[in-house]
Amino acid sequence: MPFPNISSTFERALTEKGYADPTPVQAAVLQPEADERDLLVSAQTGSGKTVAYGLALGPTLLGDADVLPPAGAPLALIVAPTRELALQVERELHWLYAGARARVAVCVGGMDARREQRVLAAGAHIVVATPGRLRDHLERGNFDASALRAVVLDEADEMLDLGFREDLEFILDATPPERRTLLFSATLARDIVSLARNYQRDALRIDTQPDVQHADIEYRAYLIAPNEIEHAVVNVLRFVDSRGSIVFCHTREAVRHMHSNLVERGFAAVALSGELSQNERTLALQSLRDGRARVLVATDVAARGLDLPDLGLVIHAELPTNRAALLHRSGRTGRAGKKGVSVLLVPYTRRRRAEQVLAAAGLDATWSGPPTADEIRKLDQERLLHDPLLTDETPEEDKALALALLEGRSAEDIAAALIRLYRTRLPSPEELFDGGAYKPKPGDKPVRGPRESNNAGGDAQWDRSAREQGAGGVWFRLNVGREKNADPKWLIPLICRRGHVTKPDIGAIRIFGRETKFEIMPAAAERFAAAVRDAVDDGVKIEPGHAPAPQDKFRPREDRPPRDFKPREERPREERPRHERPRDETPRPAYQDRPPREEKPRDFKPREDFKPREDFKPRDEQPRPAYQDRPPREHKPRDFKEKGFKEGGFKGKPKDFKGKDFKPKDFGGGPEKPRFDKPRYDKPAQEGPREHKPRPYNPLEGESAAPEWKREDKGGPFKVGPRPFKKKPGGRKGNDQRSGKPFKGKPPPR
Repeated sequence: MPFPNISSTFERALTEKGYADPTPVQAAVLQPEADERDLLVSAQTGSGKTVAYGLALGPTLLGDADVLPPAGAPLALIVAPTRELALQVERELHWLYAGARARVAVCVGGMDARREQRVLAAGAHIVVATPGRLRDHLERGNFDASALRAVVLDEADEMLDLGFREDLEFILDATPPERRTLLFSATLARDIVSLARNYQRDALRIDTQPDVQHADIEYRAYLIAPNEIEHAVVNVLRFVDSRGSIVFCHTREAVRHMHSNLVERGFAAVALSGELSQNERTLALQSLRDGRARVLVATDVAARGLDLPDLGLVIHAELPTNRAALLHRSGRTGRAGKKGVSVLLVPYTRRRRAEQVLAAAGLDATWSGPPTADEIRKLDQERLLHDPLLTDETPEEDKALALALLEGRSAEDIAAALIRLYRTRLPSPEELFDGGAYKPKPGDKPVRGPRESNNAGGDAQWDRSAREQGAGGVWFRLNVGREKNADPKWLIPLICRRGHVTKPDIGAIRIFGRETKFEIMPAAAERFAAAVRDAVDDGVKIEPGHAPAPQDKFRPREDRPPRDFKPREERPREERPRHERPRDETPRPAYQDRPPREEKPRDFKPREDFKPREDFKPRDEQPRPAYQDRPPREHKPRDFKEKGFKEGGFKGKPKDFKGKDFKPKDFGGGPEKPRFDKPRYDKPAQEGPREHKPRPYNPLEGESAAPEWKREDKGGPFKVGPRPFKKKPGGRKGNDQRSGKPFKGKPPPR
C-alpha cells in the first residue's frame, strides 16, 4: 500500500530512501480524519515515528505549495529528550524536506550557544531542540515563537520521567494558542494524558501498539552468578555474532567500567553517557555507524530513541527497573521490520524480579544458562567453515601467492596457520558457572504452601524440621574456625560468592575451634561442590565434609581433663548455697500487734579519774549592761621610749647605741619640732634657665650624636671620634662564655 495523501516532494524523497509501504503509525497519521488536528499517538519503538510526524506536518507547513517560503521565524518546533535523538531527528527531516528547500536548525546542550543564536537569527523553517536549551533561548529572546504553526513532543514519556515537565509547560505557554500540537510516545502514562488534556484541543488518539510487544525481537534470559556479569557479556557478544550490539548499564561509572573491560579483551567498543562532551558522543555514534566499532556501552537516558543501523543485539547487563525501560531498551533492535535479539543477564538472586518485569511487559523469554566456552568454540569452527573468505571466488593474485606458500609448506601447516590467524582476532571466551542447571528436582519438598520460593531458580527448600535435625542436607567444611574469628556474618557471603548459591540454600552452620561445618540444600549440593572445587580465596578452602554429632548429647572434650563432679544432694549441709538452706517459715506478726519494747535503765557510773578544778570560780550570772550604759573607757597615754635611727629602717634603741640622743615627738599637744635639723637640700634652688650639658655618648644612637673627646691611656692619647666598643670577656681566649672566668684546664672544643 503506497503512502496516502502526500505531496510529490515527499513521495520522491521516500522513493530515494527505499520506503515502499508505510508502517502502521505512518498510515494512521495520514488518514483524512487526522488532517490538521492535534494528535496523541502511542506507537512502539522502531515503528517510524520520526517519518510519521514529518509527513503529518507537511500540509500544515506547505499547504498546497511544493516549496517552503524563504526562512524567517520558525514554523515548526520539535522537542526531543536527548541530544542524540535531536540530532537523529534533524538528519531524518533534512532528507525528507530536502525537496521543499527547508532549513532545519538544531539547538541542543553541549553545543555552541552563540552559533545556534546566529542560525536562529538567519532564519529557519523547522527547529529541533532539547527542553533545557530551548528554554534558555526563549528566556534570552533568541527564539521567536510567534509564527509557530505546529509543535511536536517526541518521546514525551521520557521527557516527563527526566523531570522536564516544568520546561515543557513553559515552552507550550510561550507558543501561539492556535498552534497544532502532536504528542508521540511509546507508552501513554497518566502524566502524558494530563499534559495532552491541558495543551491540546480535540486531540485524536491513535494507538498502534500490537497485541504482542516486539514481535520481531527474540527475548532470552540467562541465569548467571552475580559476580560473573562481565564474563557473561563477553560470552554473549561472542555467541551472538552481530554487526552492531549495545550493552545497557544503569550508571555512568558502570558504563566506564564495562567499556574498559571490553576494550581490554579486544572488542571494538565505544561508550555513551552523560559525562561525555557532545563531540565525544557524536564521534562514538559515528564510529558505530561506520562499522569501526561494533559494541556500544550506554545508559538508558543516553541511548533513548537511537536508531543505529544493523543493531541486532541488545544486552541488559543490569536489569531494567520497570516495563517502560525494558521496552525502550529492547526497541533499539528489531526496527523497521528487522529481527533482533534482547538478552537479559539475570543473577540467580534476582530471577523473581526479572520475571515480574517480563510479565508486566507481556513478554515471554527463553530461560537458560549463559553460553559456555565449549559452545562458543564449536560455533567458531562452523563460522570458519562458512566464512566468505573460503566460499567467495579467489582472485588470480591470491592464487599465485597460495601456490608459492604450498611450495615451501604443506597444506596442513597452511590451514593450521589460517586457523590461528582467525582465532587471534577473536576475544577468548570465559568459563562461566551454568546457572541453567539450577532446576527443581523431583525429591525436593516445597515449603510454606502456595508461596513460591525466593531463591534463584525457583527451587523448593527442604523441610525446616529436617534442617533442624541435621538431616537432608549435604555437609561441607571450611578450614577456619573459632580461633580465626569465624562468624556467620562473613561466612555466609563467602559461601554464597564462592559456591554460587543464595542464603536460603544454606542450612545449619556449626563453628568449632579450627573448622566450620555447614550444610547445603540437596538440589544445589552438586553445583556447589563443582563451584568450590580447587578454589582457594585468601587461604579459605571449602571441601566436602561429614555431619557433626548432634548437639543435644553431652560429649566432653578430649583435650580437657575429667572434672571431679559431685551431685548436689551429696554435698554437706554447710556447703550448700545460702538459697538452698532451710529457713524459718513462722509468719512474722504485724507491726501493730508487736508488744511494746521494754525500757531498761542505763547503768551510769561517773569516771573515777574525774575531779573538779581547784582554781575554778563560778561565773557571775548577772546580766551584762547595754552598750550605751557602759562607763567610758579610761584613756591612758602611750609611754614612748627613746629610740634611734639605724641603717635599714627605724628600730628601737639598742643597748650599745652611742649616737646622739633622740627625743620622740610629743603627742600630748606640745609644739611640733622638725624631724631633721637641716633642710632637705644643701644648695638653694637655681634661678633662671638651667644650663644645658651634653649627655654621655650612647653607641646605639650612631656616630652623629657622639661628642668629640680625648683621653689618655697607657698607649697614648686616643684619636678624636666615637668611643670604641669594648668587647666583653670570654670566647675563644679561654674564658667561659657563661661566667667569664678562665678555664682551669683546656678550653672545651668548639
